[in-house]
Formats: sequence, C-alpha cells, structure tokens
Amino acid sequence: MSERLRIGIVGCGGIANGKHLPSLKAINRADIVAFCDLIPERAEKACAEYGAEGAKTYTDYHRLLEDKSIDVVYVLTPNRMHAQVSIDALNAGKHVMCEKPMAKTAADARAMVEAAKKSGKKLTIGYQHRHKPEARYLKSVIERGDLGDIYYAHAYAIRRRGTPNWGVFLNEYEQGGGPLIDIGTHSLDLTLYLMNNYRPRMVVGTTYKKVENPEMGNPWGGWPEGANTMEDAAFGFIVMENGATINLEATWALNTIEPIPEGSTQLCGSKAGAQIKGGVSINKAEFGRLIEIRPDMSAGGVAFYDGVKETPAITEQMRWLDAIENDTDPVVLPEQACVVSEILEAIYKSARTGQPVYFDR
Repeated sequence: MSERLRIGIVGCGGIANGKHLPSLKAINRADIVAFCDLIPERAEKACAEYGAEGAKTYTDYHRLLEDKSIDVVYVLTPNRMHAQVSIDALNAGKHVMCEKPMAKTAADARAMVEAAKKSGKKLTIGYQHRHKPEARYLKSVIERGDLGDIYYAHAYAIRRRGTPNWGVFLNEYEQGGGPLIDIGTHSLDLTLYLMNNYRPRMVVGTTYKKVENPEMGNPWGGWPEGANTMEDAAFGFIVMENGATINLEATWALNTIEPIPEGSTQLCGSKAGAQIKGGVSINKAEFGRLIEIRPDMSAGGVAFYDGVKETPAITEQMRWLDAIENDTDPVVLPEQACVVSEILEAIYKSARTGQPVYFDR
C-alpha cells in the first residue's frame, strides 16, 4: 500500500491520549484525520496535538463515519459503546481497532464478530500485553513445543490498592464491571493466547466488595460516598473442553502482601513451565536438577548503545497497521477476544447466582 492510511478516532479520553495517539504519533505511519468526542474541547485538543493537516472534529461519530476517505476507525469509548460504534464503523467500510474489553456483554461481542465477517473488514481489540517482548518470546517457545501440553494456568492482575476514580471507571452502566473487566481481561487474554485454547467448558466465579476503606492508600485518592459500586476483587476458575484449568484473579483492592501487575500469567505444561511476571522465566527439570531460565529481554549490551526501546503499545500499532497494509490477520482476532468476553460474563453470572456456568458449543 503506497498511500498512508487515514484514521478516525472515536473517543478522545484517557486511553486515547495515554496509549493510542502517542503510539501512532511515534511510528508516524498513518494520518489521523478525524477526532470525535461528546465533549468538543477534548476532540479539539487531541486534534491540535495529533491531527494531520486539515483534520476535522466531531461530536457525533456517525458524521465521522460518513467520510469515505477514512480507512480505519479507533473505538476508544466507554465499554458500553464499543459494540455499537464498532459495528457501525465496520458497516461503513472501515477497519476497526477497538479498545479492550471487546464489549460490555458477550452478546455484543458476538455481534461484533458477525459484523466483521459480513463487512470483510478487519477488527481487532486492544490487548497490548500480547505485544510485549516477554509474551512474544514465550509464544515462540510454546509453539516450538518446549512446554508440552499446557494443562494448568494462573492468570493474575492483583493490586493491593488501585481503584481508578476518574472517567467512567466506577460507572457500572458504562463499564459493566470493575477489576475483572478492567485489568483481569488482559491477564485472561494473554493466558488463552499463550495456551492457544479458546474452548471453555465451565466457569465458577466469585466477586467481593469487602475491603474497608479501600480509598485508604489508593494512589489516585478517594471518591464520593456511594459512587463506587464495583467489586474490589473477582476470582474465576475456568475448565476448558480438553480438561485444562485456569485460575484468574483480578483486584483493585485486596489485603495481600504482593501486588502482581496485569498481564501476568503462570503456565504449567507436561515438559516445562513458564511465568510472565515482571519478566519471563522458564522452569523445568534437566540432568537431575530443577532449573530456572530467565531470558534477558533488554535491548542493550553494547557500549554507548542502549538499544531500541519499543513499548507494547507501539508494537501493537505497528503490527495492526502491518495487518491492514499486507492484508493479513491481526494479532488479536475478534473470535479470540469474544471468548474472553464470554468467560468474563460467565464469572460475573456465576458470582451472582452461586452456580457454575456451562458453555454449550
């Protein structure tokens, strides 16, 4: 593709300005020609900082979609609007990058998959942890067969205190849930991706809102009384069709010693195990000894040269634009992200009903 792709942004809030727009600017491979937000000032500010010459601003995303010159739409809205905006963009003939989670509900996620199939356009979801060097390295190791049959995994996203109190994070109507759908979704996605297993059979889940004074020690401060109705913590036990099991833990507030960053996972296979938690490690038995291997993920090692620093967010944009320009599959397929949404919804349902949720496929 000789001409630069033309991008339209729907939603100019925190995730746009904190992740997507700076990354697109850094790689300088596409022109951002349209910005839409319900708050005009936000669209105008983003346009002034990141827009191409002649870029336009909107408050109604339908008008942005009318621009036939736009090739790709980024859906960076609250979760509730992910499906509708994405489906409308696909139907308008645009490729779509939608921020995680795929949708507020599993039904919406499935509708997005169908819209992508019918439109013939590409749809991907912003699970950037797949693109970090630890994940890319471990994916290659697993595909080579080093871990064998992966039959158990533990996905973590543990904050001792870390409740986001801005935007719509505490609005259940807009977001659909708390830490499970916010940060647990990253760890679950990465785990399923590394296992290459998207066939859940049964889920059991629990959620808790138990921590007293969760705002105490919260890095972003507190919130008005009664404003936070989200869970403090969510835990899921997932059994796959092939018998593999996954434990999932996601918390914004938990009285524990060790926080574990989102996008962390532990995998146990028949030949070896592996872990991504502040780096990557592989463990196995060899020559009568238990050993642990910690590959160096840094880019340095040469005097006076620090190496090329490439963030997961930048790599995500590069690989996404590559997929469009070369007409190949994106790294995050919509069918895969849909399974993540189905499992998250099943955990919440199980927590509400006290019963396991079974998948009928």
